[in-house]
Amino acid sequence: MRELKLYGMARALEEQSGSSDYQELTFEERLGLLIDREITDRDNRRLKSRLQKAKLRQQACLEDIDYRHHRGLDKSLLLSLATCQWLRDHLNVLIVGPTGIGKTFIACALGHKACFEGFKVLYFRASRLFKDLAVARGDGRYDKLIKTMAKASLLIIDDWGLSALSDQEQLDLLEILEDRHGLNSTIITAQLPVEHWHQMMSNPTIADAILDRLVNSAYKITLKGESMRRKKSD
Repeated sequence: MRELKLYGMARALEEQSGSSDYQELTFEERLGLLIDREITDRDNRRLKSRLQKAKLRQQACLEDIDYRHHRGLDKSLLLSLATCQWLRDHLNVLIVGPTGIGKTFIACALGHKACFEGFKVLYFRASRLFKDLAVARGDGRYDKLIKTMAKASLLIIDDWGLSALSDQEQLDLLEILEDRHGLNSTIITAQLPVEHWHQMMSNPTIADAILDRLVNSAYKITLKGESMRRKKSD
């Protein structure tokens, strides 16, 4: 079994051999348990690999979202997003609100759920994303990085719009979204309300193109209230 890399089955067989609980089971029943264990083991390894590659900023899951904190969070919408149908439909999610309100946690929780359901996820802070693209352009990895982002079922861009986008950053973002539009999903978190995003970009034509690919096919989550980090420290 180990030679065939059936590690889950091997461990399950060792457990069966060391316990009298399985002696009354038929061969087919014991074999079925071994196969079930192998399937579970492989699923867990694939999930671990997806989470490692996603590089989510926070360890978050949808079950841990706090709905008691009054911040305008629609529980029914989150429950709908938890089905991941929006990912299958290649829709986006835009999460806006003041600092400390939990935007990143919700984005990472949706990313974790996507990994659990078998989707490939990539997480970037916006500032780091544009720095990585600038470096990749200089060392010849730009096309490869763009293709990697294009293939991700879910791309999370966190803390977008903390500063105005340069001309090159606008072109980079449009390139990313153009490759993903109608094929894969994107989550954007930002402090600035969606209606003000156009102002962060100096080129109105590119701004229109970016927002057209982001906003028109997106669920919008608008959070408000005091910082949750401040409340926890009180």
